Amino acid sequence: MAEEEMSLSGVSGAFRQVLFISAGASHSVALLSGNIICSWGRGEDGQLGHGDAEDRLSPTRLSALDGHDIISITCGADHTIAYSLSNAEVYSWGWGDFGRLGHGNSSDLFTPQPIKALHGLRIKQIACGDSHCLAVTMEGEVQSWGRNQNGQLGLGTTEDSPVPQKIKAFQGISIKMVAAGAEHTAAISKEGALYGWGWGRYGNLGLGDRNDRLVPEKVSTLNEEKMNIVACGWRHTISVSVIGGLYTYGWSKYGQLGHGDFEDHLVPYKVEALADSSIKQISGGWRHTMALTSDGKLYGWGWNKVENENKLSLVYIFEIHSPILNSGEITPLNMPYHYIASVCFLIH
Repeated sequence: MAEEEMSLSGVSGAFRQVLFISAGASHSVALLSGNIICSWGRGEDGQLGHGDAEDRLSPTRLSALDGHDIISITCGADHTIAYSLSNAEVYSWGWGDFGRLGHGNSSDLFTPQPIKALHGLRIKQIACGDSHCLAVTMEGEVQSWGRNQNGQLGLGTTEDSPVPQKIKAFQGISIKMVAAGAEHTAAISKEGALYGWGWGRYGNLGLGDRNDRLVPEKVSTLNEEKMNIVACGWRHTISVSVIGGLYTYGWSKYGQLGHGDFEDHLVPYKVEALADSSIKQISGGWRHTMALTSDGKLYGWGWNKVENENKLSLVYIFEIHSPILNSGEITPLNMPYHYIASVCFLIH
C-alpha cells in the first residue's frame, strides 16, 4: 500500500478510533482501530518508519506494519518500538545509537525490523527512555537493552547492551510493570514492591540519596504501602499505590513533583493536593507531570511554558481542561484512560 497522509478521522473513508498514542522527543505514533499505525513529526533518524528521513506534518499511515496485528507502540526519544502478540515479535526502528534498537549494532533503521533476541517471547509491556528500552514478559521477567552509562539497564555494569538481556537481579521476583526516565528506571513487582535503578543524581530512584544504582534496589514506601503504577519523567518518578494515593520524588526545579516547592525529594512523598482523589493513570514529561483520577478528571503541574515562558505557575496542582494549560480555568476533562500514558510528551 502506498504511503498515505491522512487525518485521524479519515482512513479509507471510515472513522477510526484512536486506541493508543505514544510520543518521543519530536515524533508521535498512534495505533488506530483496524490495526492501523500512523506516525508524524520529525523523521531525520528514521523514527517514523516510512523508509526515509523526511518529516511528516500530519499523521501518515505506516504501511510497513499493515497486517502485523500490532497491539502496542512505544516511543523513545528518537526511536520507536511496536509489539505484535499474534506474531510474537517486537519491532524497532529509528536512531540506533548505543544499541537502543536491540539489533546488536548502532545502525539507524528507517523501517520496522523484528528484534531477533525477543522473538517468540510473550510481552506484557514495553518501556523506552531516552536511549534505553525494557520489556516485561508475561512471566514477569524483564529484558533490557540500549544505553547504560548510569546502570539504567539494571545489569550490574555500565556497559551498553545492543541486544536485550534478562535482568538477573529479578530472579525469583515477578515484575508487573516498568517505567523508563531519561537515564533511570523504575519497576513494580506483582506483590506491589517498588524498585529503582540507574541515574540517581536528583533522588529520582527514591532510595534516600543521589547515588546511581547498577542493579534494581527496593524503595521504601510510606507505611510499606504497596504500589500499583509507576511512571518516569526525565529526572523524576511518579507512583500510585493500590488504594490510589499519588507519590512523587526526584527533580523538582520546576515544581513537577507537585509538593508546592522546588525542592528535590529523595524518597517517595505523597502529593497532598490530591490526597482526596483516587489516581487511575499517571504520566511524566520532561519538566511536568499529569494524573488522571478515577472519576475522569485530569490534573497537571510543573513547567508551564505554553502559557508563559518565564512563569512557573503550576507548582501547586490545579485542574486543566485541555493539553494547553489555561490559567484560572478549573474545568473537568472527560478523557479516555488510554490517552494519559503519553499526554505529557504530546503537549511537549
